Amino acid sequence: MTAIDLSPAPAPTIVHKVTGARVLRSEWAKFWTLRSSWITLGVAVFLLLLLGTIAAYAYSPEQAGDGGGPLGAEGGSDAVSLALTGVTFGSLAIGVLGVLLSAGEYSTGLIRSTLTAVPRRLPVLWAKVAVIGPVALVLTTMGVLAAFLLGAPGLDGEQFALSLSDDGVLRSLAGAGGYLALVAVFGVALGMLIRSTAGAIATLVGVLLILPGLAGLLPESLNDTLSPYFPSTAGQAVYALDQSSGSLSPGAGLAVFAGWVALALAGAAWRLVRTDA
Repeated sequence: MTAIDLSPAPAPTIVHKVTGARVLRSEWAKFWTLRSSWITLGVAVFLLLLLGTIAAYAYSPEQAGDGGGPLGAEGGSDAVSLALTGVTFGSLAIGVLGVLLSAGEYSTGLIRSTLTAVPRRLPVLWAKVAVIGPVALVLTTMGVLAAFLLGAPGLDGEQFALSLSDDGVLRSLAGAGGYLALVAVFGVALGMLIRSTAGAIATLVGVLLILPGLAGLLPESLNDTLSPYFPSTAGQAVYALDQSSGSLSPGAGLAVFAGWVALALAGAAWRLVRTDA
């Protein structure tokens, strides 16, 4: 007689290969399921809209300089500068979002699970950049465009009022969106490099806001030479409608700021590969 084995056959083992697309999908899911992502994105866009619109409607001719434009606006005296009043505060919010996306995993310990699933490590960093960069670019560009359109009626009759069809306006608004997207990537790089949420945010604020102020302590000739190449100063050149004397052109400003971001990403990639979580 022949014995018949009635035990159930073992289930086939399904091995899922780690691919760039799967890592990207994982980071996309993590990004949108975090409440902090929605809140920080909302704050960034809200600041762009609110401050840009208020600046346009609160402007009065008494604030104008000799050229008839608004004083104290970033990048010059024009309607675009008023619309982009919120870029400085918006950059902090969007930069903090980048920090939370990377350093937040180190704070909660989730990074160990992430790196166990993706042992090659570097795809995690590139996926985070690929998620936050386009999202920040689209939403912040829409924010500055809406701020310009909402503030335009408040400047009717002013000699520096502009429309979207005027030369350089769309380039300047798109430049602001590109700058903010790079700030978000910069935040991811700092978070992955420093691995501390508080430390990375402090570094972000110091580089974008405090460093240009400290440059005023340098001798004037040295300050004039170095300040155009600081990250925030180079970023302002990207979205300025008119370049002041000594400032970089929009293309040069973009290249300089992108170089700072690339340097931070290189440091983050080196530490991610070389050191333990």
